[in-house]
Amino acid sequence: MALPKRMRLKGHRTFKYIHENSKKYYGKLMDFKIAKSSPQILLSHKNFNFPNNFKLAITVSKKVSKKSVVRNKIRRLLQENFLKDFKKKHNHIPYWVVVNLKSGSFYNYETELLREFQTLFFKTGLLK
Repeated sequence: MALPKRMRLKGHRTFKYIHENSKKYYGKLMDFKIAKSSPQILLSHKNFNFPNNFKLAITVSKKVSKKSVVRNKIRRLLQENFLKDFKKKHNHIPYWVVVNLKSGSFYNYETELLREFQTLFFKTGLLK
């Protein structure tokens, strides 16, 4: 199950804003970048409905795997895990989160990957 459309981040200006204005959390397998939402950036994408809501992007580079099938599987795994713990009351938190997976092989590390994902989200303090 993919993230609902209203929770996705898109556009190079959005990611540039997050990279420049974010607080960073580092793990062994991934990094989190968290920034206060900036709804005016999303106006060019005709996203008027949920401009101030919580939004999440999970990026998996080609350094993780050259095969898009593998990268998409990892992305879906993290998204499903996130949605399982996400509650509607958290949807109004005005933050944007980018999850960057570090390069390496994740074929046999699904449980470790999910554990670190949960740990870093807990460290951020966003979803209490």
